[in-house]
Amino acid sequence: MPTVADAFDDAVRRDGEREAYVEGDRRITFAQWGVLADALAAELVDRGVRPGQVVAIMLPPSIDFAICYAAIIRCGAVATALNLRLGPLETAAIIAACEPAIVIHDKIEAAVPPTDAALIERTELDAICSREGLGPRRPHVEASDPAVIIWTSGTTGIPKGAWFDHDNLAAAVASAGVMAARHDRRLVATPFAHAGYMAKLWEQLETAATIVISPTPWRAEDTARLVIEERISMLGAAPTQWAKLTELPQLRRESIPALRIGICATAPAPPELIERVREQIGCPLIVRYAMTEAPSITGTDPDDAPEVQFRTVGRVQAGVEIRIVDERVEVRGSTVMRGYWRAPEATAEVLDAEGWLRTGDLGRITPDGNLVLIGRASDMYIRGGYNVHPLEVENILATHPAIDRAAVVGVPANVIGEIGVAYVVPTDPAQPPTLGEVREFVASQLADYKRPDQLEIIDALPLTAMLKVDKPALREHATNLRGRATKET
Repeated sequence: MPTVADAFDDAVRRDGEREAYVEGDRRITFAQWGVLADALAAELVDRGVRPGQVVAIMLPPSIDFAICYAAIIRCGAVATALNLRLGPLETAAIIAACEPAIVIHDKIEAAVPPTDAALIERTELDAICSREGLGPRRPHVEASDPAVIIWTSGTTGIPKGAWFDHDNLAAAVASAGVMAARHDRRLVATPFAHAGYMAKLWEQLETAATIVISPTPWRAEDTARLVIEERISMLGAAPTQWAKLTELPQLRRESIPALRIGICATAPAPPELIERVREQIGCPLIVRYAMTEAPSITGTDPDDAPEVQFRTVGRVQAGVEIRIVDERVEVRGSTVMRGYWRAPEATAEVLDAEGWLRTGDLGRITPDGNLVLIGRASDMYIRGGYNVHPLEVENILATHPAIDRAAVVGVPANVIGEIGVAYVVPTDPAQPPTLGEVREFVASQLADYKRPDQLEIIDALPLTAMLKVDKPALREHATNLRGRATKET
């Protein structure tokens, strides 16, 4: 069976002259990517890296990162990457868990914790990549051999490493659906250590997609310029970012004919925003449901109604099965991880003998086959004997005109067990919503016991290293607030 290295060879033969990456003024084709990666692969082999050993990448999203990733795969090793936003404790735990033979790092961007691994600095890559390539010395690997380890965000403890073999990465092609089209040009602003990049290498090779790396921090004007100049065909952004993009007059259908699809990331987009993006920017928005352990699960289609895009996360993708067991979402299929790296007990907790992955999410399936998520099992709280799923409340709050973003957590309370605390980023800081307005708005669409009991106005929601809302941090903050209030009374 073919491996990722075979897919890379095919991409170079078929689409070698096409651009693979754009990073500011730097550009490389698929052929150039292959040559540079092969030279680095030779260096790794010469330094003693053997098939099955781990090589870690500690670099920001960049062409250098892509070269390192491809080189590790080409020499038969197992690629892993550390998000540079992780703290020292998390970084050290990952290094200890995977015991990399080599760490390729940028000492300006992040410090490497104490390790026995050999180090290659980013400043060495240009010289290394100018040398002779690995060529016929490339080690033999099987499609069932480990290819990549992707680390969870660690919001409930030390990150765990979901590992995938070459067959897993091949499966991403079939499960991509409308997310992948031949010769796409994608503007990417997410960390490359994320599953959205690490698990999609084969998909990029198969479609000969060009990845344009977005500058940081994110600015609407920069995004608009790149969408126009680089003829972007696929763009992902959060709802608040899409709202800012609709305000730019230069982003109109006639100026960006290549833009075929938009992905709404991190939070659901209200129906009116979906309609506004379609009318003003000229592309449909779609939603995807995935996780580190299963990078492709469900998705909506471009012609789905705005309410479907907002209320659901779509239907299962090719090669994926879903079942609901006591409201809990379970997934099985070719995109599901093989397990947690060197952690059989943690693997057994989420992956059964038949291959069903317990996602930790709660949901239901509509009669037309769309999956509706109602929350995380770990986020649910019980108010006066009634279960409350914060995600359900957050989706309602997202449609309030005075609310930009919102998150809800449950905290202990006397008499009724737990109460809900809503953290809200207002659309206009000078005119934030009141608790009464928020409670009335939620009660107009949900059961009255789901109304938040407390409102906290904040400037921004705290995010994890994987850019998800940091619920544990909010829960700790809310618990501390309740504790102080109790002492004062």
